[in-house]
Amino acid sequence: MSDTIETRNPATGALLPSVEASTPEQIQREVASAAAAASSWQALGFEARAEVARRFAARIRDDKEVAEALARAITTEMGKPIKHARAEVKNLHTRTEAFIERAREACQDEVGSEGAIQVTTQWRPLGVAAVIAPWNFPISTPNNLVMSALLTGNAVVLKPSEFTPRSGALYHELLAATLPAGVFGLVQGGGSVGRALVEANIDMVAFTGSIATGQAIMREAARGMKRLVLELGGKDPMIVLPGADLDAAARFAVQNSLNNSGQICVATERVFVHQDVQEAFVEQVRQLVCAYRIGDPLAEDTDVGPMASEAQRAIVLAQLADARDRGAQFVIEGEVRSPGYWLGPSVVRAVSDDMRIAREETFGPVVAISSYADVDEAVRRANSTDYGLGASVWGPAGASTDAVAERLEAGMIGINRGLSAAAGAPWVGWKMSGFGYTRSTAGMRNFMRPRTHARNLPAPE
Repeated sequence: MSDTIETRNPATGALLPSVEASTPEQIQREVASAAAAASSWQALGFEARAEVARRFAARIRDDKEVAEALARAITTEMGKPIKHARAEVKNLHTRTEAFIERAREACQDEVGSEGAIQVTTQWRPLGVAAVIAPWNFPISTPNNLVMSALLTGNAVVLKPSEFTPRSGALYHELLAATLPAGVFGLVQGGGSVGRALVEANIDMVAFTGSIATGQAIMREAARGMKRLVLELGGKDPMIVLPGADLDAAARFAVQNSLNNSGQICVATERVFVHQDVQEAFVEQVRQLVCAYRIGDPLAEDTDVGPMASEAQRAIVLAQLADARDRGAQFVIEGEVRSPGYWLGPSVVRAVSDDMRIAREETFGPVVAISSYADVDEAVRRANSTDYGLGASVWGPAGASTDAVAERLEAGMIGINRGLSAAAGAPWVGWKMSGFGYTRSTAGMRNFMRPRTHARNLPAPE
């Protein structure tokens, strides 16, 4: 008999319909089915695989009822405001089209020669990829990984987060309906199911989540030399230089700290503002945050909904309490409400580097502001973390601002804007924030393995 997964609506605390967790036998069957289907899926060729992906993306774009069902599943399970959930679903179509182009490039053979030797490098799929997805973007994040694996010729077994099992199941149902049997499997459950999937006869793991879980996956994967793509969170800094457009910087700081209640891996979690402009910046942030609408996530005009779980809210509240105890100043203190997992936005200034909110991933609706005296101090403090996913620098356009960005230890950096994976750029983290990367042509090849054919060229006549 299988266990059940019980989740609650974050807005009300009401128990949602339970979902059966996969048994060890079911996990093995899903992996075996994927392995059996992998070779025929690869043999279809790239263009046939791309056409399957296009049919799925077109249905999401054209079938309004299906798109709305996906969006409402997201909102009901993790509390994301419905307008943001709809944007996440809409993203499936545009992202899938972009992935097709990157995968087409990744699947092409490369031919080179040196002297009388010609070498062809072929890129071939790994076989079966396990995708272990997070709860904060329960549709778009798995789609990024699943599409990368499928388009490059792999079969996939997906494990959604145990906090968003219905969103993951609906996504799986819609995509699997366009695919040959066995190519896209599904397992449900928490950590024990994830461990069993990693231990199964798979060829790679693509995971988004915590450092601790990523390290556990890496240890187990090493036993079978399984390939890995791991995105493991961030503590993104934002540096505001003298001469920056304070209005644009403040708007970004608020938006990127509060969207999805701050539950974003590339959320701005530390804002370093030069002491000469700090007062003006803090006041602009305060005014912007006060204008945010907090309420029913199914309401069209809601900007901030509840947090996804009581456990995540408790983490944020503990960090805020520690900051208060260590001397931080609360410009705005977020309201805690029940039932549900409500925590309003907070704006905190005078944040010092010894506070938990400056050192640990917060993943909550907090704008945490520190002042600095010179650029060297700002860069040193921005880099003083084990994380290295994203960062941004705001200042006068030109070489001086670019030079600050060059000194930051992060995989993705925005200059007078947020970071971007546009135009085929990789989604990549440095330090403990990641292992491997995705989205770009090179990222697609993390789901593949190279093989070379060498031959002698004919002697010149």
